[in-house]
Amino acid sequence: MLNTVVIGAAGRMGKAIIRCLQANVVPDLKLSGAIDIWDAPDLKKDAGLAAGGAETGVLITADLAAVAPSANVVIDFSYPKGTAGNAPRMAEWGTAWVIGTTGLNEEELSAVRAAAESIPVVMAPNMSLGVNLLFKLVEDAARALKERGYDVEIVERHHRRKKDAPSGTALGLGRAVAAGMDLDLNAVARHGREGIEKEERPSTEIGFHAVRAGDYVGDHTVLFATDGESVELSHRATSRDTFAIGALRAAAWVHGKPPGLYSMRDVLGI
Repeated sequence: MLNTVVIGAAGRMGKAIIRCLQANVVPDLKLSGAIDIWDAPDLKKDAGLAAGGAETGVLITADLAAVAPSANVVIDFSYPKGTAGNAPRMAEWGTAWVIGTTGLNEEELSAVRAAAESIPVVMAPNMSLGVNLLFKLVEDAARALKERGYDVEIVERHHRRKKDAPSGTALGLGRAVAAGMDLDLNAVARHGREGIEKEERPSTEIGFHAVRAGDYVGDHTVLFATDGESVELSHRATSRDTFAIGALRAAAWVHGKPPGLYSMRDVLGI
């Protein structure tokens, strides 16, 4: 059994991962540590009970150093500064790392890349099989439609409590479009629209639109539109368990791999 630590254990994704661990959805993983920030509402509670499941005997604490060095793998769904701040320690401890945290800036990503020189790291904006298949389909579609007059817009919807926008998955879809069309996403991304435009929409622009309302788990649509027709590629998540199961698959896969930065496409073989 692989000793597994969950960072962000008091959050929505952390609780879903703990429930799936308890259900043995992915064999050979067991919960050995549950970590969250010092003022998390569920701190010092049993992780299983806090997640709405059975008692695990593992309490949610804020002391990562007490559990990570002896773990086989750490699953991290926390926040950008926390993930980046833990990167040097993860490299020192030599523990395999699965990162689902989104919203990291370039400096924070650099810290993760540095850790991946010493340990195996799986990092992905979304860990579901369906979304990672969508990344591939979107890149293939973008390549086929390159320089054929198609505008690209990405629309994503999430629950009202989500803090980062656009979502990490939406940005991943934007990178897939940019890769297929040989574009620099940073140069062509447009986030939302307001006011009166003086000129026609640039043909190379990739638009992003973020909706925050209700309890959406995650809806993403990539729209390719030209005069006379449009093509839409979409994914809708109806349960966080699909992301949790993907994270557990990544945890089982990454243990024992050589140091490096891996994606969910590596994990899933697509």
